[in-house]
Amino acid sequence: MTEVKQLQRRTLKVLASAQVLGGLGVASTVAAGSLLVAGITGSEAMAGLSQTSGVLGAAAMALPLARLTARGGRRLALTAGYSLGALGALFAIVGGTYRNIVLMLLGTFLVGAASAAGYQSRFAAVDLATDVSRARNLSVVVWGATVGAVIGPNLMQPAGTLALALGLPQLVGPYLFASVVLTLAALVLFSSLRPDPYLVAAKLADLPVEVSRRKVKAVLQEISKRPRALLALLTIAIGHAAMVSIMVMTPIHMAHVDVQLRVIGLVISIHVAGMYAFSPVIGYLTDRIGRLATIGLGISLLLTSAIISGTSAAEQSVQLAIGLFLLGLGWSATLIAGSTLLTESVPANLKAGTQGVADLVMNLSGALGGAVAGIIIAVLSYGWLCVMASIPVIALAFYLLKVKLIS
Repeated sequence: MTEVKQLQRRTLKVLASAQVLGGLGVASTVAAGSLLVAGITGSEAMAGLSQTSGVLGAAAMALPLARLTARGGRRLALTAGYSLGALGALFAIVGGTYRNIVLMLLGTFLVGAASAAGYQSRFAAVDLATDVSRARNLSVVVWGATVGAVIGPNLMQPAGTLALALGLPQLVGPYLFASVVLTLAALVLFSSLRPDPYLVAAKLADLPVEVSRRKVKAVLQEISKRPRALLALLTIAIGHAAMVSIMVMTPIHMAHVDVQLRVIGLVISIHVAGMYAFSPVIGYLTDRIGRLATIGLGISLLLTSAIISGTSAAEQSVQLAIGLFLLGLGWSATLIAGSTLLTESVPANLKAGTQGVADLVMNLSGALGGAVAGIIIAVLSYGWLCVMASIPVIALAFYLLKVKLIS
């Protein structure tokens, strides 16, 4: 068991290092992608296609990466995910340089594979974890994304300067940077994530490496038979959808009264801090007070956030910052506790497939939440958006109570 503990510590260090690099690469391209698409198409309304393409890419890659894990372990899957992301950055560079929207969106779609690898890294962190430390181990990898989320967007200017020096358009600079750091993340995983934690865990459990290609419907049927697993999946999906729907429309709400971009950026930065910076604390609480209790905490934070944000006028940036911080914290609680519970609620031979489906559902829920949020804002208001986002969260609270009663 000492060897397993040593391998787990080493695995966490490798995963966290790759997560920092991957987060830097993906986060540095977000703003540049939107600006590039707007410039190529000549329409600001089309700018969101960049982010949408990336989210859909992450969703589309979730199951293939899970199947690679089942066939050859985490090292194979995560290396492939970051490698595809690096390739996508190159496509985006070509598309941005030659003003080709198809290549540009193909690039952002493939960069989504790096996001998918980052999401699945959290599950790799718990392959060899014990019951008493599983959530904390998972939260360490989630926390690694903090560095990228905070530093990545600020690299846009220096990366753009480098691109100009190379005779390329300024806005492809972040993709140059992304191609390098995502390649480094792939190399770190390929060279250092060995022995593979998934394969070691399978061997310890005396299980063959899973090679079946279970369809999404079959996996969802397996999850639906297990109330705790279904709760975990719903927690991950609903928490993510609620977070995305409110977060993406807050800048629009604030811009209605011409709030300075600097203030809007600060509010979103505070939100990101809530999402990632306190994940080790959430992981500790998940292990200490239990998975279900932490999900309940996350639900409470999301609902509190909806009340605070939804009752805030567009110019009340302090109140909105508080609401968005709690929104990020609630998302962190639902993601970490839900992911931990999901890992514990299915048999070992079903974990890879279940985790892939969870990430697929999470990303699709986020994409749907963002799309519906835009419609609600256009027809009603930001306050009503927060009310609508609360409805599935309240439904989740009732299902959590049901699971507690039958446990």
